Amino acid sequence: MSEQLRKRLFTELDSIRLIDPHSHIDPLTAASKTLADILGYHYYTELCHSAGMPREQIEEPGLDPKEKVRRLVEHIEPLRNTIQYGWFLDLAQALFNFPKGEHLTTANWESLYDSAANRMAQPEWEQQVLDCTKLDAVFLTNNFDDPLQGFDTRRYIPCLRTDDLVFSLHEPTVRDRLQKATGVDVHHGASLVDAIGKLFEHFVVHGARACAISLPPTFAPTPCAAIEVEEALGAVLHGTEAGPRHKDTVARFVFWVLADFCASCKLPFDLMFGVHRAVYRSGVYQGQDLYDSRVSLIQYQELFNAFPQVTFPISVLASVTNQELVSFAWIFPNVVTNGHWWYSNTPTYIEGDAGARLEAVPQSKQIGYYSDMYKLEFALPKFVMYKRILAKILAERFVIDRGWSEEQAVELGRRVLRGNVERIFNVG
Repeated sequence: MSEQLRKRLFTELDSIRLIDPHSHIDPLTAASKTLADILGYHYYTELCHSAGMPREQIEEPGLDPKEKVRRLVEHIEPLRNTIQYGWFLDLAQALFNFPKGEHLTTANWESLYDSAANRMAQPEWEQQVLDCTKLDAVFLTNNFDDPLQGFDTRRYIPCLRTDDLVFSLHEPTVRDRLQKATGVDVHHGASLVDAIGKLFEHFVVHGARACAISLPPTFAPTPCAAIEVEEALGAVLHGTEAGPRHKDTVARFVFWVLADFCASCKLPFDLMFGVHRAVYRSGVYQGQDLYDSRVSLIQYQELFNAFPQVTFPISVLASVTNQELVSFAWIFPNVVTNGHWWYSNTPTYIEGDAGARLEAVPQSKQIGYYSDMYKLEFALPKFVMYKRILAKILAERFVIDRGWSEEQAVELGRRVLRGNVERIFNVG
């Protein structure tokens, strides 16, 4: 009974049209052109490197895409047990007719590469992928100086990413980018607020529906006194020696200003907790960062209390932080659980984390999943993975254990997959 129930629920969930609330898609080149765009995804390069493939073979300058795939395939056998390899098989079977039951090997990769390249060269390939994945819209991750031109912002929805503004304003290149993007000569606190305000104006006019940032485990945003801010900005902006204390003050000030503009512009502020950068300094590109369990949402209590009108969709890098996130979403009206990010994005962790959220957090405060993808093709296997897990949770914990009807279970699934995304981010 349970297996058939799960299949029926999955079929219903799989028919739902999706809005992906977080990705790294380049809207000008959203779909892949070769298998190198797919196997070059950092999950595969970092796993192959972890299993023994030299970094130099992966990141050789000017490496031909086909040669890169050949090298990766030679080292991919140890990955067969991983869910990431399962994603590849799922998308290859669905999009490129790769035979079910076969593995990617040195004997068959080239024929797959060529057939995939032919499919990807079709003029309507991007639309075919969107249709196959049932994607209506995809949120982007836009640099603060992105002109937001050349694409349909109803399909690819802008999101203001603010990491550089908060944590790298001491770098002259970041300040130059800010001045070019806003026309504001930032020389003190008021002018910095003016520049950030112009960024929000630009993004809102172009259809942005969120502001976002990834946060290190040591950061704790609190308001800054005016005299403290001006001293720190003077050190950062005017070429004097800016120490850690000055940089932290500027980061806290900018972060608070961002939250203030999110309030006035009615934008959710996506917070992604716990990433510690460049832990493995010899790792491949995007394969150096790890989570740090020292992070705690208690560091953000002042923020959540100070901005009750701002919705904070929160992602945690590791499953170990999920119970704390559940508790904060349980108590704070403005805290929302958001997806299953990075190292917690495997079935075992998703099932435990999603189950806890569904059992303890109001259903209106949960964004079930996002792809975090760099190419459109990955939406299909990633969302299928989540929907399979969601169907299992709904079948076992709600229909069987609690006596819900199948229709009620599907409606809950629809809400966390689509309905809450529409309402929280004001899209649809």
